[in-house]
This record gives sequence, structure tokens and C-alpha cells, in this order.
Amino acid sequence: MDSNFKVCVNETLEYKFNSSNPNKLDVIKLSNSEFHVLKNKKSYNILIEKNNFYLKEYTISVNSNSYQIKISDKLDMLIKEMGFHNGLSKKINNIKAPMPGIILNVLVKENQPVKEGEAILILEAMKIENAITSPKDAIIKSISISANQTVEKGQLLVEFA
Repeated sequence: MDSNFKVCVNETLEYKFNSSNPNKLDVIKLSNSEFHVLKNKKSYNILIEKNNFYLKEYTISVNSNSYQIKISDKLDMLIKEMGFHNGLSKKINNIKAPMPGIILNVLVKENQPVKEGEAILILEAMKIENAITSPKDAIIKSISISANQTVEKGQLLVEFA
């Protein structure tokens, strides 16, 4: 079954596609963050510069041109259509591991105030570094992990006060 996605580029262009579309590309993985793509006899060098797994936001470079990418899946689009997207993340009181991996660095301390979007920790998964950011302005209540620790999907990482 195909999933539908919407990709917003630089907050202006929107593209809709389904999960089978990327399978039609000729992609060569050069490293964990670099790819070479051939499409319609054109060559593209792609580099993932930054990624935010929780917010589904990425900065990529395509042939040395930088783009801000936001990906929305079917559920994200439905939530937005229903008007629930504003303030949804404000109810989050903790952060759990979105996938198994290794904590490379914890960037905050207990009782530290953080702003929405501020990096809290770096999680390496499948050899890609993922900046895990705060979904809201908050104060760090507790930190349940430390650097170089292996975590499982769903494991509690940080709690907010």
C-alpha cells in the first residue's frame, strides 16, 4: 500500500508524491549523508546537511544549492486540515527515542530552560546524526540518558517540567 506525502521546499514550493515514487529513481548512496541521483538523464549530487527527525525538517544540498525541506505524511496533513496543528507539540512532556541508536551528545542539563527548536541531544541511528530538538519552550526536568549510551525505540530520553 502506498503512503502519500507532501514535501514543502523553502516554505514556498509544494510537491505531493507517494511512497512508490522514490523507487523509480536511480540512487547511489555515497555515504550516510551523500547520494548521487540520476533522473531523466540528469545527474544530481545530494548532501543531507541537517536533519530534525521529530519535526521532519531537513536541509539538503542539491548540486551545491541549499534547500529547506519539510515532509508531511497523511496523518500530518489530516491534523493540519482539522486545525489541530497549532499548539499540538505544546502538550508533549517528554521526549522518547524515535528509533534505536547511540546518544552521541547530551546538549542540556537538568533545570535548564530550552526554547522550541533548540537542540537537546544528538542521536546517531544508521550512521546518521540526528539532532533531537525541543518541541516547545520548557525547562528540562530530568535526563534519563548519557553520551555513548545505546537506546531503544520508545525509550525515555528527557522529561520537561
